[in-house]
Amino acid sequence: QVQLVESGGGLVQSGGSLRLSCAASGIIFNVYNVGWYRQAPGKQRELVAEITRDGDINYAASVKGRFTISRDNAKETVDLRMDSLKPEDTAMYYCNAKVNPGQPDEYSYWGQGTQVTVSS
Repeated sequence: QVQLVESGGGLVQSGGSLRLSCAASGIIFNVYNVGWYRQAPGKQRELVAEITRDGDINYAASVKGRFTISRDNAKETVDLRMDSLKPEDTAMYYCNAKVNPGQPDEYSYWGQGTQVTVSS
């Protein structure tokens, strides 16, 4: 059974920091692209940051320079360090693991989400 379990969300003041962590099980972690998405109320889910199986990293423009994604294939975890948080970062954050991106057999797994709230 595949599981992606997020932790580390919470309430923080503007300018503060949080670290999200996602622990995966039931998949061959090192063949997956892994990353974080977020969804604010009334908005579509959007990519925050992704790190490919080869270690290439992609950030949303809105978080570049403030957030840092990392993965540990031995521990099967993907972390998101979030600094200089802004109220507009408030959202539910979801861990994602994706295999064969862009291919007909692309498939994603999702975590349950962890809430991040940034107060002004």
